[in-house]
Amino acid sequence: MEHSLSYVLVTPYTIAKSRTGGVLARLLSRLDIELVGAQMIAPDEYFVREYAKLIRNYDDGDTLQTNAMLANYVEENFVPSQGRRHRTLLLIFRGEDPCRKLSEICGLVNPEGRSLESLTGENIRDTYADLIFDGENPERVSYFEPAVLTPRLQATANLHMKMFASWLPDEPNIVENMVYPNPAEIQRSLVIIKPDNWRYASGKPGTIIDMFSRTGLRIIGMKVHRMSIAEALEFYGPVKDVLKEKLAPVFGKKAKEHLENHFKIALSSATQQALSESMGVEYAVDQFEQIIEFMSGRRPSQCPFDELEQPGTVKCMILIYEGADAIKKIRDVLGPTDPLKAPGGTIRREFGSNVMVNTAHASDSVESAEREMGVIKITENSCGEIMHSYVSMLPKK
Repeated sequence: MEHSLSYVLVTPYTIAKSRTGGVLARLLSRLDIELVGAQMIAPDEYFVREYAKLIRNYDDGDTLQTNAMLANYVEENFVPSQGRRHRTLLLIFRGEDPCRKLSEICGLVNPEGRSLESLTGENIRDTYADLIFDGENPERVSYFEPAVLTPRLQATANLHMKMFASWLPDEPNIVENMVYPNPAEIQRSLVIIKPDNWRYASGKPGTIIDMFSRTGLRIIGMKVHRMSIAEALEFYGPVKDVLKEKLAPVFGKKAKEHLENHFKIALSSATQQALSESMGVEYAVDQFEQIIEFMSGRRPSQCPFDELEQPGTVKCMILIYEGADAIKKIRDVLGPTDPLKAPGGTIRREFGSNVMVNTAHASDSVESAEREMGVIKITENSCGEIMHSYVSMLPKK
């Protein structure tokens, strides 16, 4: 079967309640389809009107009552209020039969005859959604929160994504919808959920995001990214000299001790210095190349010059957090670079393996965050391009 695209929209309420990580963990750990795009969007009146119209007017395998309920929900809860657009997370998945698989994980909107005790938390809506009927009038819904929206039929998904593809190109990748009482206290931190979390289906990326939610910070930007070698070299460039400074002397000392033990000879401090400046520097450079390979999938020394700018072969997720004292709050939850030295309850202690495979990166200063956002081009997102490319290849009717 050929691969198709579908999507999940995480509702503004779910985002505001910091349930994003829990939803992602469910999706990523139980699916054999790939997350290929993620973007924090802020729907405007046009998006709300067109999206609700598509939900209401096209059969998606649900009842007319369910379609109307979903369309009404979008019109009432996605629309800007008090002059402010609301954050909504768009997730794009690719694979075989994605609509059916996503629908099963998300759960039914209106399960027939479900009592409270029959709810098991098996799917996303069992856990995070609410559908409450009026006690006096069982036909009237008194409260409805679907948590996520996803199409059940591929034809419906294609129709929705065609509209999304035409709307997304003019939308920013950073949602700036908040006015803070003390703007001078507000910082932005860049977080990378590293490639080791994406090697197989796992809820780790979602759990990591859930742990970051303790900070009370807001996610204002997100994207799935494949870091090129050129980007990795620029991003981690400042680390290279640090590695030389820290590792070369250590390597030189160990090399001297090893040679002395092996040859039963005493070597001078000048020899140790020479070993540090030669073999020690080469060792530090090799460690730097390993970092670049870990983040991009290839070593710079093994990559032709004309391929340096190509997307890497491994995937990561970029997030931008915003709020008071964001840099410190994020790094406190993340933990020190070495997972073995990280306190219990931190992300690196929980999921890290060593100083390189340590689960996530976080900016260490406001200046670093600004530089890093520039390197990975945080203002750009491939979601619109992915959808446009897909719908343009669909058969014309």
